[in-house]
Amino acid sequence: MIPTPRQIEQAIALQKLHHSPGIFVIPNPWDAGSAKILASLGFKALATTSAGMSFSIGKPDGDGVVSLEEALENVRVIAAATSLPVSADLENGYGDDPEFCASTIIKAAEAGAVGGSIEDATGRREDPIYPFEFSVQRIKAAVKAARSLPFPFTLSARAENLIHGRPDLPDTIRRLVAFAEAGADVLFAPGLKTREEIEAVVKAVAPTPVNVVMGLSQGNFTLEELGELGVRRVSLGSALSRAAYGGLIRAAEEISQKGSFSFAQTATPYAELNELFRSGAK
Repeated sequence: MIPTPRQIEQAIALQKLHHSPGIFVIPNPWDAGSAKILASLGFKALATTSAGMSFSIGKPDGDGVVSLEEALENVRVIAAATSLPVSADLENGYGDDPEFCASTIIKAAEAGAVGGSIEDATGRREDPIYPFEFSVQRIKAAVKAARSLPFPFTLSARAENLIHGRPDLPDTIRRLVAFAEAGADVLFAPGLKTREEIEAVVKAVAPTPVNVVMGLSQGNFTLEELGELGVRRVSLGSALSRAAYGGLIRAAEEISQKGSFSFAQTATPYAELNELFRSGAK
């Protein structure tokens, strides 16, 4: 592929964010509008969310019903919405074999992403996590594909035990260490709950940057506290999309159950949103 000058600049900017002092938040929009809103609030990079995207097209997340083409179109829309670097949630690479991981990384870059994540979750409820050695092979293939690109693509590797009914922190850390040794640029394990768990992960994989997902039901840390624990990046997964849908559900329930419309008193004014989107939030 031949990247645009802007994509090269975005790739370098995302790389620098992971290696500059301090902690940063990479929030997760699910469409162009949410991307523009987040850009207008001063965030330095964005990451797509498989769950938020799935919900936005009326499909469940994690059941294998969202296609790679749908995910890539979401990446294209969000990457085009602002000038911020975008990292793509690429789930398991949309296929079991390592070659799928490699191909999906290339396709995500072609769609405008300058980073992306590959996870070790299979998408199958009866067998949710890939075997250790195979998981490492998949990350190695993704790393090789990322390094073949003409810009520094930031590859994140995810160990999914903790959110798939396998509360095995030692195995999770073992996987993250192996992913780091395979060349992943960022590591994370969604579902870390305690200070001790986060510290253990950060220490085990140092100096590779660690991402912690906030907005899940477990764990309640401030950005300052996470920074003190050595966390480099914080993402939000589907949390912002769920917050938005939660507001919609509560408003609609008020109408259908009470016949009242007080929700409109706290809604963002029409003129404010219209002006934000008119300006483009680039």
